[in-house]
Amino acid sequence: MPPEVKGGAVAIGNFDGVHLGHREVIGEAGWIAKAHRIPWVVLTFEPHPRMVFMPDQDPFRITPFRIKTRHIEELEVDHLVTLQFDMDFAKKSAEDFIKEVLVDGLQARHVVSGYNFYFGAHRRGNPDMLLQEGQKHGYGFTCVNPVSDAGGVAYSSTRVRDYLTTGGPRQAWDVLGRPFEIEGRVIKGDQRGRTIGFPTCNIELHDYLTPALGVYAIRAGIDHGTHTVWHDGVANIGKRPTFDKRDILLEAHLFDFDGDLYGKHVRVALVEFIRHEQKFSGLDEIKAQIAKDCIQAKDILKKTEPF
Repeated sequence: MPPEVKGGAVAIGNFDGVHLGHREVIGEAGWIAKAHRIPWVVLTFEPHPRMVFMPDQDPFRITPFRIKTRHIEELEVDHLVTLQFDMDFAKKSAEDFIKEVLVDGLQARHVVSGYNFYFGAHRRGNPDMLLQEGQKHGYGFTCVNPVSDAGGVAYSSTRVRDYLTTGGPRQAWDVLGRPFEIEGRVIKGDQRGRTIGFPTCNIELHDYLTPALGVYAIRAGIDHGTHTVWHDGVANIGKRPTFDKRDILLEAHLFDFDGDLYGKHVRVALVEFIRHEQKFSGLDEIKAQIAKDCIQAKDILKKTEPF
């Protein structure tokens, strides 16, 4: 490891979503790092262990690696350390993980984890073990208890996934502390939207969890060098049953944008679910419904705070 990464306060976890509970764990390491003037380090794993143990499962990531990295960077941590997770790594005992990674590799002075962090072969490692081994190896340990909303329900990645797959992006926003985004390069679609007056930018979901199929009020962020400009819009996530398509695609129509986005990197934030995807009799019926969706989306976004 580079010397500047060693001897720090290390927050450890998968951190899929980087939601408010994760931010509490990472932030606790930050307070300790600043108090002791040592590096603030986040330690995570890629790919997500679930993808290794269940490779045939449908995509479920809230934040694929690039996006997770950006949200952690926004917290202004000093260093992000990513361990490659594979079947060989999964066989490593919890004790060996602590000794080889935390003690010998990172030379951690303090370790922070969530209350439900398990690690090592057969998930034998847990916060109690991290505490006991810390007393043996000379690092401090802090376990962060569940962080809950006003109703007393703990923030979790599972809650975010449940909200998104049932058409609740607003509720997911409350757990994440920000809107859920799907981002990627704009690809060429069938270019049917421009023929009916509603051109779209199309993005494939790849590793992202698939939200409820249907129409959303959205904001689309377009990179402009060092900053992102957000545009109101409406988007359909689905299979386009009217045209007998089977692949799932995000198609976003921006209200105040007229330009070529092919090949550009675009962030699409889901603000509110409008309706489920449906099959239409033809282009005229689609055009009439999209016009209604646009009116509803504009009304929703008018009441939504700016990003």
